[in-house]
Amino acid sequence: MTIGFDDFLKVDIRVGEIVRAEPFPEARKPAIKLWVDFGAELGVKKSSAQITKHYTPDVLIGRQVMAVVNFPPRQIGPVMSEVLVLGVPDADGEVVLLGPGHDVPIGGRLF
Repeated sequence: MTIGFDDFLKVDIRVGEIVRAEPFPEARKPAIKLWVDFGAELGVKKSSAQITKHYTPDVLIGRQVMAVVNFPPRQIGPVMSEVLVLGVPDADGEVVLLGPGHDVPIGGRLF
């Protein structure tokens, strides 16, 4: 399916910095609860991600990630997920987080 550029612009993808990460044992599949800071405009948003194959909560703090920030909140077990942190599958189908190649100001929008 082909979309127009205006459709792409509707998806608000921003860079944020993980400021808090905790195990999420209540999740159906292994996951980590995340708090991601998107700067003054958006603040800190919660999410959960099935990223336990490559990441532990302690190594995630300070990591910059890309996330969709304009989806409606979604209930994931006891956590209200406010953003969708983006990743791609490795050769085994496990999630690898997407982030900028260099440190950039948080809150920046993908274009």
